[in-house]
Amino acid sequence: MNVKTQSFLVLGVSKSGYAVADYILKNYGKCFLYEEMQTEKITSSINELVSRGAVFVSIDAVESILPSIDVVVISPGIPINYKIAVRAKELGKRIVGELEFGYLNLSPTIIGVTGTNGKTTTVSLIDAILKEDGKNSFLVGNVGCPLTTELDKMQKDAFLVTEVSSFQLESINAFCPHVACVLNIAPDHLERHYTMENYIFLKKRLLKNLKESEFAILNYDDEIVKGFSSDTRAKIVWVSVKERVDGAYLNGDTLYYKNQAIIDVQDLSIGGIHNVYNSLFAIGVCSIYGVKPEVIKSALQNFKGVKHRLEFIAEINGVKYVNDSKATNTASTITAIDSMKSPTILILGGSEKGEKYDSLFQKIRLSRVKSVVLTGASRYNMLDSASRQGITEITLTPSFKNAVEIAHMIAEPNDTVLLSPACASFDSFSDFEQRGETFKQIVESLS
Repeated sequence: MNVKTQSFLVLGVSKSGYAVADYILKNYGKCFLYEEMQTEKITSSINELVSRGAVFVSIDAVESILPSIDVVVISPGIPINYKIAVRAKELGKRIVGELEFGYLNLSPTIIGVTGTNGKTTTVSLIDAILKEDGKNSFLVGNVGCPLTTELDKMQKDAFLVTEVSSFQLESINAFCPHVACVLNIAPDHLERHYTMENYIFLKKRLLKNLKESEFAILNYDDEIVKGFSSDTRAKIVWVSVKERVDGAYLNGDTLYYKNQAIIDVQDLSIGGIHNVYNSLFAIGVCSIYGVKPEVIKSALQNFKGVKHRLEFIAEINGVKYVNDSKATNTASTITAIDSMKSPTILILGGSEKGEKYDSLFQKIRLSRVKSVVLTGASRYNMLDSASRQGITEITLTPSFKNAVEIAHMIAEPNDTVLLSPACASFDSFSDFEQRGETFKQIVESLS
């Protein structure tokens, strides 16, 4: 893609959109900006880009400039069926996402990781192993920073470890990683993708451009993901905790890659069966690139975990506080519940994503959770599901701060207070990170 010779319309000027506009301006392209959500931070970004030569377009003028635009770059937060994108498509304009834009402007090795849960931990593990092996690795995509931000820093020997969301997969066309990982599939983002069938279709798109020279690492234990193997020409590498497969697997208490023992479960720095899966995917990726078993083992032993994912915050009067704000769907919260080793007070709720909650409360009824505090926009629907499961130890409050304080009052020594909302954060926060940081601040105030 020759940026200098083309005109671009960037839809959405948050982190990803800003990175694209910044790159276009640095490379002398013509850049138009469109944004409906005028927060203080976004307004500041727009003003800075305009001072460098970008043109901000109002809602009344955006359609009039579409005929002169060559490429529309759509941010992950904007759906592919957004009215301006649809109109641009009708005019025959090229529509790409930030991930695709970045891909079209680089040449390093790309590792793509998607799935419903575990993406951030898996890409962080892969990045840590590659760095320990001395490789020039960048953590980009839906975690770290937008791919486009790092373009000017990258050499041909770089590895781009890329977390890829279903939102980003809506707008890819040419994007083709050398290794594509699909971790698992569970209901998520149905408020945007409408049906489970469409969500599955989008996840499968990560594999659509793979050729025989590329690799698809797939979860053998997930029936949906297992079925993806028939829809790609890539070499298949399997991951399993149940069977010895051609790839990475758990046998007894040891993680293997193709009959080579790598590390014992007890030596992993992060616990839970979900992190065994994440580690196996990381082992599979890094083994493909020739990283030695002892290097992989060392990196896995020293990995510090991911912020906002089962993150231990503090112990106050014998009560542990754990931040799992990144759990934005029921499957992720169920994983967190399974990892609890002590009686647990669970804080749930937030903005809804089209999921039902009955399976979550079935799990809660049979788990170590002794009390639930519901907050956020989802609290009444969650209460309905809890009632159907006969759960009575439950409290409702519209205030997130009150929810944490109530959990604190209920908790007794040796209990755990777990924030694992099973919902997005947009009813009260800008993202799950702000929710997690707020939880930390409230816990610190309790001590």
